[in-house]
Amino acid sequence: MTDMESHRAGQDTIETPGAGKGQIRRGGEAPGSRGRTTIADGVVEKITGMAARDVAGVHAMGSGMSRTFGAVRDRVPGGTKSGVTRGVKAEVGEKQTALDLEIVVEYGVSIADVARDVRENVVAAVERMTGLEVVEVNIAVSDVKLPDEEDEEPEPRIK
Repeated sequence: MTDMESHRAGQDTIETPGAGKGQIRRGGEAPGSRGRTTIADGVVEKITGMAARDVAGVHAMGSGMSRTFGAVRDRVPGGTKSGVTRGVKAEVGEKQTALDLEIVVEYGVSIADVARDVRENVVAAVERMTGLEVVEVNIAVSDVKLPDEEDEEPEPRIK
């Protein structure tokens, strides 16, 4: 950069080491580090719910009662909580998050293996998508789905 170009760019313009040729940064910081990003609990809960459901052996999320009420709530226009977040609670801080999940597993699967796989999948998804450190994933297995059991969700009134 010539002295004339530096003068035209202004006093607050600096060329930083590591910046590519012709890349000038204003304010002394990389543009990506200016400002603050906050992530709502609900965002982390949705990511967690989707990641947990992707694991083989997970039949449903939440307790039987919460699934029943959730199915009714999903049919009501303006229902508050998404079915994706059912059975998931997240506590989100500035750099870390802690997660509580309630799941129903399929009969015949190893609960320990399913819980391990859920933890691994959830941690990978949340950390990759949010940049938050997942400090813990607590899993409560509230039920086992037997092969001959029907789902507890009520039948739709209209088809």
